[in-house]
Amino acid sequence: MRIRPRSTAPAVTLAAVLLLAGCGGTTGTESVASTGEAPASSSAAGSPSASSAAPAPADPADAEVDAAAPAFPADTSADTSDAVSPAGLTLTSVRTGSHDGYDRVVFEFAGSGTPGWRAEYVDGAVAQGSGDPVEVPGAATLQLDLNGISYPYETGATEVARGPLAASGTDVVQGAFYDGTFEGVAVAWVGTAAQTPFRVFALSNPTRVVVDVVDAP
Repeated sequence: MRIRPRSTAPAVTLAAVLLLAGCGGTTGTESVASTGEAPASSSAAGSPSASSAAPAPADPADAEVDAAAPAFPADTSADTSDAVSPAGLTLTSVRTGSHDGYDRVVFEFAGSGTPGWRAEYVDGAVAQGSGDPVEVPGAATLQLDLNGISYPYETGATEVARGPLAASGTDVVQGAFYDGTFEGVAVAWVGTAAQTPFRVFALSNPTRVVVDVVDAP
């Protein structure tokens, strides 16, 4: 297991969409599922189809994001980090994008501080509370447990709806599923084409947790 401290990246301001161009190593488009648009929802775990996501415009600040990212590990072991002064954190947007050699998933939060996380490949997705299996697209499932999260009724922020989230224009990332918040933990799964190395790091202003997954060979 690799355990490393939270990234000390400088504050990076992003618009409502993830930056994908402006850095010489990025290509493709980004899709977004956020509370500002009609989010994907689910009436039963894993059963509904994911809604289409609109492409996001490019932002030159992407170079700053990539500069803040740690190096990719050589293996696929779990990645963990402790929460830092979390206050009123609610997940409000999930975005995916394609870069040169890897795909990116960004989890953006209302509130302040930084959530902690545990990211690891699992045999299958299981819903919090009920224990029901959740269908996630792809040959492999990367689970992200985000801790230090508040319920939306406590923060007043509108949480991403529970359900599948579409990925558009990506290679290794096949899609995602957000399971909501339960007892201070928000869980999401990223479906990938294979178990490849990944990195996780945090950004501020606004608070984000970024998951980059290396393209399948």
